[in-house]
Amino acid sequence: MEHVLIIHEVESYPAWKAVFDQAADIRKHAGEISYQLLRYDHDANNIVHFSAWSSLDNARRFFESPELVEIRRKAGVKAPEFIYLQEIERGVL
Repeated sequence: MEHVLIIHEVESYPAWKAVFDQAADIRKHAGEISYQLLRYDHDANNIVHFSAWSSLDNARRFFESPELVEIRRKAGVKAPEFIYLQEIERGVL
């Protein structure tokens, strides 16, 4: 499974979340399979977006596209960090 971990500060979580939700179809069409949203326990505007993708190439194309750069700007995203990951093991304890 291919994953992307994005860590970013946003100006306002509610405003960012509205844009994030509006982009659900775009994300799905680009190859996002599932996602989790997490926030820092001491700062609701520091967001972690962890998602599974059909391929890392699809994820890179999507996240680096001019369309998404503009969406992030409108959503108030500050300096996102993208980490592209390949799963090597999963377990349940």
